[in-house]
Amino acid sequence: MRITPFPLAALPLTLSALLLTGCLGGGGGGSSSGGDSDDDIAPPEMTREHDERRFVPLDTPVAARPGSSTYVGTYDGIQGEAVYVVEVPDDWDGDGLIMYTHGYRGTGANLPSSVPQDPWRDAVLAAGYAWASSSYSANYYDVRAGIEDTNKLALNFIDYLEADHGVRLLEPNQYLISGESLGGHVAAAAVDRENMERTLSKVPYAGAMPMCQAEQNQFQWLGDYPRVMMELSGHGDADYSDFQVLLPQMLGTLFNFNGTSPDWSSPRGVNGERLVNIARNLTGGDRPIFDEGFKVELWQGAVLGTGGSEGDIEGILARNGYGNEHQVYRWTSGQEPTADEQAFNEQIARISADEDANLMREDGVRWIPLVQGDFDVPVLTLHTLGDFYVPFRHQQLYREGAEEHGNEDLLVQRAIRATGHCEFSSQEITRAMNDWLDWVNDGDKPAGDDVLEPAVVADADYGCAFTSPQRPGLPACGAN
Repeated sequence: MRITPFPLAALPLTLSALLLTGCLGGGGGGSSSGGDSDDDIAPPEMTREHDERRFVPLDTPVAARPGSSTYVGTYDGIQGEAVYVVEVPDDWDGDGLIMYTHGYRGTGANLPSSVPQDPWRDAVLAAGYAWASSSYSANYYDVRAGIEDTNKLALNFIDYLEADHGVRLLEPNQYLISGESLGGHVAAAAVDRENMERTLSKVPYAGAMPMCQAEQNQFQWLGDYPRVMMELSGHGDADYSDFQVLLPQMLGTLFNFNGTSPDWSSPRGVNGERLVNIARNLTGGDRPIFDEGFKVELWQGAVLGTGGSEGDIEGILARNGYGNEHQVYRWTSGQEPTADEQAFNEQIARISADEDANLMREDGVRWIPLVQGDFDVPVLTLHTLGDFYVPFRHQQLYREGAEEHGNEDLLVQRAIRATGHCEFSSQEITRAMNDWLDWVNDGDKPAGDDVLEPAVVADADYGCAFTSPQRPGLPACGAN
């Protein structure tokens, strides 16, 4: 990921914050879908820059929680060596394994151990499950390595522990998967039918809990927002690769400033207002907490820092995967675009994705595995309403895909009233984990939120049902 801070000294974009929570910066790509004809299979000679990258596994020890044991080691993944971590309750007798899938870790060479945050970990162990995680054998936005390496670990961790640690465990009687951000993409895609059929290591997952999940349409958003900014600021005819050079001028045109930083709460003129409302519509429509999330400098920087990037997702694809030829940009919410919106859509620069940028493959899942909503196991998701980096819109697309495939009853989604990416409280994670496990094991389907009905999503109290605690500084539930 190319993370480029604004050339404005006061804007606090830091790489470390992105790596702790993040997904990717790119410019588009990976949204192709298709059938099983020979034309839909990537030829073996198609290669990409990422194929030549190699990484260094760092199998550092991981402290165990009370009443459990941890094991760390390395194994062969799809791109090279990967690091595994396994934690097992002391009285575990094979009663289930949950695979944890981590988020984006940048473009560095090192592959550290992957350990979930404490609320997730404690809920899993308290329920009697063991958990395991892979570092994946590659960094960058390599969801393919995420799925293939996680699945291989799930099927072989018993042998790895016996060889590396002299411990022989029972075979798990159930496999589940859960993760955050890029790892949420991995978890959701791992149970999608195409990926379950095409992965090199086929794991019979009984459920998935993706959190703040990215997916292939993430790159549509990361390509659209910068291009809209260019057009609205009067630089629509400039080469897209000049985005970072033009960024200070664009911001000065569209926003008032506090010193050297843009005041995200003070759009400048009609086009500044239009940018805010186009972003609102692209990220999920009218809803609580969008305005507060839009103002977060860190995530504005994360999105705009990807502007000007090529659509190959830092070499994850061999060709351009971003296209906006069919995208309709709206700053109003009526049924039909206004005359001004029609004129804007006729004027904005258009680009087409290469049709073969992300074809199916004979050697495992696609380079960017698809989340299509085509699954047959219980799936529970969490997503914050104000996430400007990996937007709530992904939940709407996921629901639409589930409805298209007739399995919407297997998808429960929860909206959380927070502005950050993956900003979930301990209570929210613990409740979600317990509800999901009850559903998987006892058939007790939990409650969720409607993510598609505009009037429901726009209600001032939307997201209150599963937000705990309410976040300081945000609109309070029941205030209207």
